[in-house]
Amino acid sequence: MKILLYTEFSKYVGKSGLGKAIKHQMKALDSMHIPYTTNPKDEYDIIHLNFYGPKSYFLAKQAKKKGKKVVYHAHSTEEDFKNSFIGSNLFSPLFKKWIIKCYNLGNAIVTPTPYAKRLLEGYGIKVPISVISNGIETKFFEKNEEAGKKFRKEYGFKKEDKVIVGIGLYIERKGLLDFVELAKRMPEYKFIWFGHSPLVASPNKIKRAVHSKLPNLLFPGYVEPSMIKGALSGANLYLFPTLEETEGIPALEALTSKQHLLVRDIPVFEEWLQDGINCYKAKNVDEFEEKIKQILNGQLKDVTEKGYLEASKKDISNVGKELVHVYEGL
Repeated sequence: MKILLYTEFSKYVGKSGLGKAIKHQMKALDSMHIPYTTNPKDEYDIIHLNFYGPKSYFLAKQAKKKGKKVVYHAHSTEEDFKNSFIGSNLFSPLFKKWIIKCYNLGNAIVTPTPYAKRLLEGYGIKVPISVISNGIETKFFEKNEEAGKKFRKEYGFKKEDKVIVGIGLYIERKGLLDFVELAKRMPEYKFIWFGHSPLVASPNKIKRAVHSKLPNLLFPGYVEPSMIKGALSGANLYLFPTLEETEGIPALEALTSKQHLLVRDIPVFEEWLQDGINCYKAKNVDEFEEKIKQILNGQLKDVTEKGYLEASKKDISNVGKELVHVYEGL
């Protein structure tokens, strides 16, 4: 059994959550000793598609004509397409029609969470859908004090500084506007947001937010995973104010680092993140502000150990086993 792992526009999505998910798939298959290729010209038995572009669509059609099986990985929904770039809300109904057309070509669909599965079923998709996490490299993201010190030194944070980290593209859906608003409200804390996307496609409110001249707010842009590891080890809180996700890999990274995690209380987190058990949740800016102060002042109990246990269930070795189960079922 040989898999074609194909991702259209791979060089453009490599620095996004989708890029991380694809790297995790490769490592997951390596862990299970399953041969794979990324070249459509190679021989293969099953094509596993990670994107919804036109070339992916035609490759899926060609594969089915040749009697090969198609797995579509549903990383995207209409809901997380909205609030991403100029005009995204206007085009979201067309986007929904297109991804339904793509996903319906699959013999099987994989999506990261029960929430995403419910959305797809609500679209009327009848293809069997398996829920498999995008996974986490547990060993890589385990807490590392030296990496944490390097992070603080790199960005000029003092030992006594309370540092709050955010991660994501420069899009409204990621909660960037609330992150900046919280930095304005709490000058006593340091805020740093990692990630980048072209601002030319962003609405003006996002451009203004990224160009904020706050003394306690940094936007370093894209950094390598080693620096994300250091940030999650060396900061005091990972804040994830995202408005919509199909899973949210940075939350897994934070939990694996035994970092305090504060997320927005949205449906995607309902099944696996529990407020006050393995993370903390807030619904709006006011609640975020209150919870941040309570966490950093030690007024809320430390739930990082249980958070770590939850993330460890989604190690990429387990992802590999689940993917193989889907492939063998075809």
